Amino acid sequence: MLRTALRNVFAHKARLVMTALAVMLGVAFVSGTLVFGDTVTQALRGASAKNLQDVAVSVQAESEWDSGNAADDRRSTALTSDLADRVRAVPGVTSLRPVVNGAATLAAKDGRPLNADNSWQNLAANYAPDTPRGDRDSLFPVSAGRGPTAGGEIALDRRTAEKAGYGIGDSVRFATEGPALTKRLVGTVDTDDPRVTAGGTLALFDTRTAQQLFLRAGQFDELAIGSAPGTDNQELAGKIRELLPAEGVTATSGAQLADEQAEQIAEDTKGLTRILLGFAGIALFVGVFIIANTFTMLIAQRSRETALLRAVGASRRQVVRAVLIEAGLLGLGASAAGFGLGLGIATGLRPLLNASGAGLPDGPLVISTDAFVWSLVVGVGVTVLAAWLPSRKAAKIAPVEALSTVDQAPPKRGMVLRNSLGVLLTGAGVLIMLYVSTRKDGADANLISAVLGSVLTMTGMIVIAPLLSGPLIRLAGAVTTRLFGVTGKLAKENALRNPRRTAATASALMIGLTLITALSVTGSSTEAALKEAAVRGLTADYKVSNAGFGGIDPALGAKVAKVPGVTETAPVASSTLGARGTYATLTGADPRRLGTVSDLTFSSGSLADIGPGRIAISDELAKETGLSKGDTFQGALGFDDEKKKLTVVGVYQQTRAVDDAMGTLDDVLPYADGGKLDSILVKAASGPNTSGLDQDIREALGNSPLLQVQNQEQLTKAESGEVDTMLNMMYGLLAMAVVIGVLGVINTLAMSVFERTREIGLLRAIGLDSRGVKQMVRLESVVISLFGAALGIGTGIFLAWACGSLTGSSLSQYEIVLPWARLGLFLLLGLAIGGLAALWPARRAARLNMLRSINAH
Repeated sequence: MLRTALRNVFAHKARLVMTALAVMLGVAFVSGTLVFGDTVTQALRGASAKNLQDVAVSVQAESEWDSGNAADDRRSTALTSDLADRVRAVPGVTSLRPVVNGAATLAAKDGRPLNADNSWQNLAANYAPDTPRGDRDSLFPVSAGRGPTAGGEIALDRRTAEKAGYGIGDSVRFATEGPALTKRLVGTVDTDDPRVTAGGTLALFDTRTAQQLFLRAGQFDELAIGSAPGTDNQELAGKIRELLPAEGVTATSGAQLADEQAEQIAEDTKGLTRILLGFAGIALFVGVFIIANTFTMLIAQRSRETALLRAVGASRRQVVRAVLIEAGLLGLGASAAGFGLGLGIATGLRPLLNASGAGLPDGPLVISTDAFVWSLVVGVGVTVLAAWLPSRKAAKIAPVEALSTVDQAPPKRGMVLRNSLGVLLTGAGVLIMLYVSTRKDGADANLISAVLGSVLTMTGMIVIAPLLSGPLIRLAGAVTTRLFGVTGKLAKENALRNPRRTAATASALMIGLTLITALSVTGSSTEAALKEAAVRGLTADYKVSNAGFGGIDPALGAKVAKVPGVTETAPVASSTLGARGTYATLTGADPRRLGTVSDLTFSSGSLADIGPGRIAISDELAKETGLSKGDTFQGALGFDDEKKKLTVVGVYQQTRAVDDAMGTLDDVLPYADGGKLDSILVKAASGPNTSGLDQDIREALGNSPLLQVQNQEQLTKAESGEVDTMLNMMYGLLAMAVVIGVLGVINTLAMSVFERTREIGLLRAIGLDSRGVKQMVRLESVVISLFGAALGIGTGIFLAWACGSLTGSSLSQYEIVLPWARLGLFLLLGLAIGGLAALWPARRAARLNMLRSINAH
């Protein structure tokens, strides 16, 4: 039977090509994900280990913000110069590198901010020479120039300098939290920090300047300590701990710190790997339909051969075993090829994810034995599993039955059982999804129900697809018959001939389009809700804000008001507010000014009623706390929960611009973080598109790289931009499933043409020309593809609608928005897939020799 299986693989290799491709693509996704995960983990570990290679003990301190002085709001730590001197004197310590960390957003030479959207990657640190000559920092090797040694100097990493267009001697403009600063570039350095190599920036200052910018004078974030060879670093760490304050400071050996970081890195990358493996699983699931369909057709076409084997003594178990060996060999070859293709996928995933701000490091591919073995196991396992049911069905056919026919219609009883099961699964899934659609208590409480309902609904649709194929294909066939005549009718009849086969082919395409449609509808609805939320109740033409977390100096409000073309400004601050056990956000602004740049809808009271000690609350907060107009309560303001008597004078419809509650600027600003403004809302004389006004405002405020001056269009784009990025990534990841679905259509048509060789020869004999044969096969492909597209789009819309309540609970503006243009594009995609999938089978059918076809067995 092994020789029989080998012979079958080589004898039918042309018919197995598409199945092998489907397995290969699915395995490529799996292997690419595994290799990518190992590569990222190793690169992060390598960068971490390199940074810690000379660190025997690391002393790190927690930092606190000194918010008492709004004009000088900097961090403070317990690591002082005096403590560093005492640690340096500990026996066994050979070196001590004081570290100051911070963040600085740079402006390019042409003035544009660098990497403003991913400010967490904009690193800043001190340049601390540690070589015997005292002029080099081993952590940051100089590639050109020298390191900074004075207050007016700065060094950048080489990539950042090239990206910004700076050369040695140029003035570099940057900002930490406040206004823009300028320093002279004296050198560029190399770094292995993954945040920088993945697209971030690095700015270096001398230690005293770094302390002035990010800490208090004479303080550090970390002390990196070196030791003599042979020193017990655990024991050294214990000695150093005796010198440290009781709280807020830790001493850890370099080896232990490396282990902790390695463990954290593995945990961080595991989540990303699981997500990617989930998409790989979808692609493999689609491939199961193609594999099962292929072996079902192959077994039907080899029914005479199977009968002869049974007649000469082969048992049912041997027949099953032969088919499974054939599937295993196919899976093994396709998996090996898929692993090679997966290396290319692993290489391309990093730049793809970094384009969306993932911050993944560079590094060579890490090809582990585990990744290779698991790729083969998954590929062979899926192929054998998918071929198991067809093999059992073939073994159960009696030899006389198999010799009497080539392609039997499915037994009626079997179809009744399948249809009944499909109706039950679909019904259960739909009921669960209808239940989910009524829930208003958020995604966390209903996520499992939503996933279960979605899986049951999709599974039910797959099982019931043969039943649905009849009416839907007849409907499409009526169109093809009317437009194309006899060839259109033949295409319809061919598609209806074997409902199971048609359904399996269409289901492979349906799965991908269901997920893509559900994502599109959910994404479009979320995007529309975010856009509305971003500007709801806001009539200001511009919003001035800080891209970082430092806020805006209140004095800048007056500067904006003096800019020519600005007619009104409304400085806005915020603080935390505790009201009857509920924590909310209290927005502060001058009520009169706010009225010129916003349009709040009050159900009771008005903006004019707001004053010292008098606030208005949103309808949402009123609902949560039971407060209403006229109520007085003790509010807890700021991070210190300072008590203050407040009176509710109005209730308004909640908006993003004003949040939960509204008071005067004088009441709120003292409790705001750092005493800073959140934003300045601006009304322009000539509207939001006033030429150059945004730049004039930037110039008036010092043109800091952290400064954002956005009109309403830019605000909505900023809110919805992440949704677009996420959708595009999802489309890319799901594209593999659609490609495999296309291969399924090609595979079914090609094998169907072989199966109908005699029939095609007879059609040619009675007058159907080669052009008509091509058209018949193409139309059959289009009908099957449209059937799969219709099921996918319809199911996807239903699932997106039912799951809308999960988003609507946290985004009140959420409503289902059907992206008609995209849905139409998906339907056209179904047409295009049908046309493209039929190119090779149609050409092959048209080239069949008429007489040989009629004589075919």
